[in-house]
Amino acid sequence: MLRQFMTLMTIAIIGLSSAHAERIKDLADFAGVRNNSLVGYGLVVGLDGSGDQTMQAPFTGQSMTNMLAQLGVTIPPGTNMQLRNVAAVMVTATLPPFARPGQELDIVVSSIGNARSLRGGTLLMTPLKGADGQVYALAQGNLLINGASAESQGSSAVINQQAGGRITGGATVERSVAHDITYGKMQLNLKEADFTTALRMVERINQEFGYAVAMALDGGTIQLDGPADAANRVQFMARVENVDVRPGSASPRVVLNSRTGSVVLSGPVTLRQAAVAHGNLSVTITRQPYVSQPPALSGGETVVGETSNIAIEQEQGSLQMVEGVELMQVVQALNSLGATPSDLMAILQALHTSGALRAELEII
Repeated sequence: MLRQFMTLMTIAIIGLSSAHAERIKDLADFAGVRNNSLVGYGLVVGLDGSGDQTMQAPFTGQSMTNMLAQLGVTIPPGTNMQLRNVAAVMVTATLPPFARPGQELDIVVSSIGNARSLRGGTLLMTPLKGADGQVYALAQGNLLINGASAESQGSSAVINQQAGGRITGGATVERSVAHDITYGKMQLNLKEADFTTALRMVERINQEFGYAVAMALDGGTIQLDGPADAANRVQFMARVENVDVRPGSASPRVVLNSRTGSVVLSGPVTLRQAAVAHGNLSVTITRQPYVSQPPALSGGETVVGETSNIAIEQEQGSLQMVEGVELMQVVQALNSLGATPSDLMAILQALHTSGALRAELEII
């Protein structure tokens, strides 16, 4: 029965047991050590007639005029450049922590005009700015577009979208970001706040160092009394990251994806005792022809028509008791009802509303 249930829906079983220990590096991050998002506006040139149409995207022509002016090329005012090989794009990148000038970053290039494809294009030098408006990297290079497109006599075929691509190592870091790691006092931020995990983390860190070096400020923040010297501080942080901690049990959760019909059961999902009736409605519409014959010598005409019969039937569904203390028992109980993914979503929603489903329900 379990195999039959697996064919009806896709189940991802996450975190069935939290008895194993994990590194603090996987459970928390040091405050001040984070990625930073960069963004820039640029031009992609060298397209094979698939660029922006300047009448619908005038900013592309304006950008080209400004760039040529910086290179010493003057465009007469009022000139309408019918550019088909240029596209205006937005360039995004992620600046990792401790990145230094000269390091390379991967970038994503996305069209913002009406360009059909960026295939074969070259991104011109584009400054990438942070949230503070400062330039932290410069991007330039040839785009890699996944997929393909073809056109012939008004017909076209496209595999994957062509209006965006990547450039591996396409940006060079020009400015580093100062990280706010205070001398002496440092903080660990748990990726998922949990008082049990925070308490166990403090106990394991203090046990590792042999004295009270860690203190929990709340369920998501731990304060560390680290060394003031930079070299010793790096060694201290590396030692803390590799301490093994057994995290607390995560709250069970059921995630329903209404678009794909998938259901994700995470953690020890249980059910209180409940009765579930499961049945399907069947709507049948049939058409039956008829003939209307006029009386003899009446002068009428014979009329041929159709009549519709509508029948609604409901399969007899029996009340079945479902009660489980473990995830697999819940799966087997729902499988015994023969539920399809859509039926299963309705059943889980009803169980959650009644309070029988002992888990958080999330619909995406």
